[in-house]
Amino acid sequence: MLNQISATDAGEKLSDIINQVALASEPVILTMSGKPMAAIVSLEDLQSFQRLEDEADIADALKAAEEPGGNLTAEQMRKELEAV
Repeated sequence: MLNQISATDAGEKLSDIINQVALASEPVILTMSGKPMAAIVSLEDLQSFQRLEDEADIADALKAAEEPGGNLTAEQMRKELEAV
């Protein structure tokens, strides 16, 4: 299970958390009122996530480009939406 710490406690132990995340590649979940709210991850993990997200966005754009129909300008799209 992932390590969890309250946001309040995290503020007091930030150096330790940074070392755990950066050196051991162990993410830490920050909680507020006992509920998971955010995560601290290593820069390497964040970059990997962003790369995967970029690849998915590119794949979606390529798929959309292959769909039938013409491209619309922003103004044309606005007019179509206003007509609905």
